[in-house]
Amino acid sequence: MIFDVDGTLVDSNDAHARAWVEAFAEHGITVQYEPVRRAIGMGGDKLMPLVAGIAEDSPRGKKISDRRADIFKRAWLPRLQPFGRTRDLAERFKHDGFTLAVASSAKEDELRPLLKVARVDDLIPTRTSSDDADNSKPDPDVVHAALERTGCDPDRTIMIGDTPYDVEAARRAHVRIVAFTCGGWRREDLKGAVEVYADAADLLNCYAASVFAQRK
Repeated sequence: MIFDVDGTLVDSNDAHARAWVEAFAEHGITVQYEPVRRAIGMGGDKLMPLVAGIAEDSPRGKKISDRRADIFKRAWLPRLQPFGRTRDLAERFKHDGFTLAVASSAKEDELRPLLKVARVDDLIPTRTSSDDADNSKPDPDVVHAALERTGCDPDRTIMIGDTPYDVEAARRAHVRIVAFTCGGWRREDLKGAVEVYADAADLLNCYAASVFAQRK
């Protein structure tokens, strides 16, 4: 069982977008909020060229990326909240015998506090971040890394995410994916997911009829 984190377990997508917009502005680049918000779920390697035409690994790109991280951790991370019943869902998966892992586009130093916000840091020992992948979602690298660390077969694995980039990354890794709309995307944007729910609470309410129960 592979979790995405931002927008799936933690209500953080808007915060990431606003941190990016502010970081660009501080470096003299005006980007509109909405295109940035639609790109959340990708890593900076994809987002920065898409919204501003800047490579993340360029000198200017690195300064903007580092500043975005500072803004996010200082101004936004302390305000974040988990989506309802996130821990209950992780505990249900543990009870049902799933091996739990994380595959996130977040940097490792952001992933740890995000999992604490989600209140699942003690339940999910296997974690892969953008630091473990050459290319971020929608490329499948971080999903492959999670599969390698758990030793699980793709055909016996299910991922939960909230963006089209999660859906594409999972499918390219030959992993089934269940999508949540709580991250701000519409059901029709998440085509390719085997099931779509509002959030963790919605999935728990429908758990007996879900793909997670059907695996037994």
